[in-house]
Formats: sequence, C-alpha cells, structure tokens
Amino acid sequence: MNTIARTSWDKVEFYTSYFLMFVLASVIGTRLGFASVWILPTLDLVLSSIALALVVASFWIARRRRSWRLWIIAFATGTQLLPMVLRQPVMLFPLLGGLIPVIIMVWALAALSRKGTAGPRVRGS
Repeated sequence: MNTIARTSWDKVEFYTSYFLMFVLASVIGTRLGFASVWILPTLDLVLSSIALALVVASFWIARRRRSWRLWIIAFATGTQLLPMVLRQPVMLFPLLGGLIPVIIMVWALAALSRKGTAGPRVRGS
C-alpha cells in the first residue's frame, strides 16, 4: 500500500516541477522579449538566456531525474531574483512576504506526503 502512496506523491512532484518549469520559461522568455524595449544589463541578459535554455532543455534532459529538475529550477529562479535584489535591496521585503505562502505550501505538501492511509485495508479487491 505504501508503494501506491509513494507513486502518487512522485506524480505530484513530477507535475508540479514541470508546471513550475513552464512558468519559469514563460517569465524568463517574457523578460528577454522586453529586453529590446527596456535596457537589460549584460549580465542579466546572459544569465537569463542560459536559464531559459536550461529550463527549455530540462523538459527533455531532466525528465527522469528529480534532482536535475530541482537544480535547474533553483538556478533559473536565482538568475532572476538575485540580480534584482542586489541592485535594489528594498525588493527583498516583498520577496520575503511572498515566501510565507510558499513555506506554508511546502509544509502542507510534506505533511500530505507523510500521511498514511487512515482507513482499514480491504483485502481481496
């Protein structure tokens, strides 16, 4: 029975990480699309281009490895957030405020992943 719960949790993580990679690709692509309208620093342009290439390629290269997906997501997120916070440190406050719901969501997902089957087992079905 634990195998079924483990498999369903793996599917949740799989689809969640793919959705997050899709969102990251669209955000980075939009940011690069507006690079011709607003001046984007060279470092941001290079890091965003690498992050976009990795995120798009990760749909193929990281389809079976969870750790690679998580590292690519962390790298792509870092390339978007760190330059912004380093240039404008006041932006750290809204980011910390937005981190609260993320922490609650991660805690809830971790709690749900540990939750076992509460009902009695039915044999023979």
